[in-house]
Amino acid sequence: MSQELMKYVEQLSQKENIDKFEIGDTVNVHCRILEGDKERIQLFNGVVIARSGSGTAEMFTVRRIVAGEGVERKFAVSSPRIAKIEVIRSAVVRRAKLYFLRGRVGKAVRLKERRIERKAEIVKPKTKKRGRKKTVAKTVAKAAAEE
Repeated sequence: MSQELMKYVEQLSQKENIDKFEIGDTVNVHCRILEGDKERIQLFNGVVIARSGSGTAEMFTVRRIVAGEGVERKFAVSSPRIAKIEVIRSAVVRRAKLYFLRGRVGKAVRLKERRIERKAEIVKPKTKKRGRKKTVAKTVAKAAAEE
């Protein structure tokens, strides 16, 4: 009974408007910041290097480089402090955790971009090239006529 109740409470508290993002994606996390009685939204831009947990306890870690220094920040996916998560670009990764990026600097931090498959466009068939084939055919015909 208690497990069912816990699942029900988790379903109620989960956010529905979250973009799907994966490890290796570069994201903009829109955080709500309270300063006195004013509220503003601050962006945190970086690469998602880890995800952990499930349900309402799901967390993700974003890493960015500021003034040559690596900065990591952990966010709860279902937190009310997060206004929005935007995916800027996706990358091809072969690991679940990208902790190896911590030891890298500069261009070595770059990840290979994932290509998004698009619908095939209808292309007109190319016309035949006329110049070369005719010349080859004429020279063969002339050589045969001479013999």
